[in-house]
Amino acid sequence: MIQFVQAARIASGSIRSSKLRSALTTLGIVIGVAAVIINASLGASFNQFFTDEVTSVGSNFIIAYSDQPNLFYGSELEIIKNTPGISGVSPRKIIPGEISYLSGTKSVSIVGVNGEFQEIQGIKMEEGSFLADKDIYSAVLGYDLAKEEFGRSISHRSNVDIAFRQEDGTLVRKSFKVKGILENSKETIVGGDGSTDMIVYIPISTLNEMTGEQDYGAFFAMADSSENIRDVSDEVDRRLARNFGIPERDIDDEDAKPYTIFNQVDVLEETGALGAALSSFLLVLALVSLFVGSIGIMNIMLVTVTERTKEIGIMKSVGYSSSNIQSLFLLESVMVSAFGGLMGTAIGGLGAYILETALKLPPVFPFKLIEIGILVSVIVGVGAGLYPARKAASMKPVDALRYE
Repeated sequence: MIQFVQAARIASGSIRSSKLRSALTTLGIVIGVAAVIINASLGASFNQFFTDEVTSVGSNFIIAYSDQPNLFYGSELEIIKNTPGISGVSPRKIIPGEISYLSGTKSVSIVGVNGEFQEIQGIKMEEGSFLADKDIYSAVLGYDLAKEEFGRSISHRSNVDIAFRQEDGTLVRKSFKVKGILENSKETIVGGDGSTDMIVYIPISTLNEMTGEQDYGAFFAMADSSENIRDVSDEVDRRLARNFGIPERDIDDEDAKPYTIFNQVDVLEETGALGAALSSFLLVLALVSLFVGSIGIMNIMLVTVTERTKEIGIMKSVGYSSSNIQSLFLLESVMVSAFGGLMGTAIGGLGAYILETALKLPPVFPFKLIEIGILVSVIVGVGAGLYPARKAASMKPVDALRYE
């Protein structure tokens, strides 16, 4: 059996003798492996992005809402609050309104909540503090609204006027003391109030007093641990269903209920499925590129076998066996492919980082991709070089020497 070092030296010499062709052959693998690395890394980044988006709207959250008015009241709030496993719950109601400061007026969304809403939604403050249950005419403003919209910064001790119209058209206007300013936020893909930069939070009791209403639009609750979110959510669902006279057999039928309930686990599963589908799609595209690269290697190796027919005849005539010849050509194919894999992995890692930064995705690079990239390139080299190597090994010395 020919020694590996000697075989590697011969294969390296063959590669160096046709530098341009070897480079072009390697390029196909470089592009294919780089595409696999980039797309796999992007898939992992998208999965992390979806997870971060879900967790950014609160921890262990359970949300019940309805498009029907006058459905949720204080009795439903007590039902959820008294459900085992619930550590906090806040009603939430949103109405359009206006906020005035000095001589400026801006259209905003007025959101009524209670003091537990901050913990449930994971809200962070830039200045001051969030609402407390004892507050009446206090307001918490979004960052952009407080710092940029009026041309002059609103502090957490300023006074603002908040106005909106009741259903009968009556304009209601009250003066509120700004209790806090939210941190600068961003849009989220799930739940919550999206970007809170143009939001005004006020106590929901004050909101209902000003509107003359008593109902709530939704409930935001929090389970006491991440392990039992789904169980607690199901229990809340059962209790609300009983409250509205829905038979137990119809609890799982969303059309039978006047409300919708979902939780953090549900959202994570949906976004996880979306991320997995996206990752699979990107990976398939990358594998197509790698397949094209492998065809390129096979094609070049077949040409190489044809060009080196006389060389093969000479090698066999001086004692090289068919297995020796096959090993030489197979090793040459693997060396070209492995070098391309190393280059593709490096370029893919850099490309993934650049794309993730440009798309503002969390930079996630699974380092196992380095091993996978090199392993895949070696497998491609073996697969693409096997047929040409066998073709070279099967040549008869006499026929090879006579080849013109």
